[in-house]
Amino acid sequence: MEFNFLAIFVAALVPLVMGFLWYNPKLFGNAWMREAEMTEEKMKSANMPIIFALTLVLSILLAFFLPQLTIHQMGAFQLVGGDLTDVNPSYHAFMADYGTAFRTFRHGALHGFLAGIFLLFPVMAINSLFERKSWKYIFINSGYWIVSLTIMGAIVCGWV
Repeated sequence: MEFNFLAIFVAALVPLVMGFLWYNPKLFGNAWMREAEMTEEKMKSANMPIIFALTLVLSILLAFFLPQLTIHQMGAFQLVGGDLTDVNPSYHAFMADYGTAFRTFRHGALHGFLAGIFLLFPVMAINSLFERKSWKYIFINSGYWIVSLTIMGAIVCGWV
């Protein structure tokens, strides 16, 4: 089993593109700024090239992990320790029969969505509750990640 590094990189671009759209004032940007207590002055004081570069690096890490959640064949790959040079013939037979099963954009989107709902939403909600943020803030940020992970999951799973 091989990683499709182009799919990983393209998936890593999703949070940047989605952030541009999601946090645009015409969508959720104004509401987010209010709920996050963000000001124009604070926004202008940021080093945006560094923020975008770090966002891309962190998004690559996230996209690199997504195959573990979206591609079922990763379980078989992990069982053999990731070294395909010395595996039993049963592994190759299994992969011949099921190597592309559930490898669709739709299936990856489902698992990306589930990861957003069951992993990221609770983490973000817990942090936000302790930060005394509103539910609107939680839903804006969690919604962004749920949609982003849905698209990223579709890309890493379906781009065979």
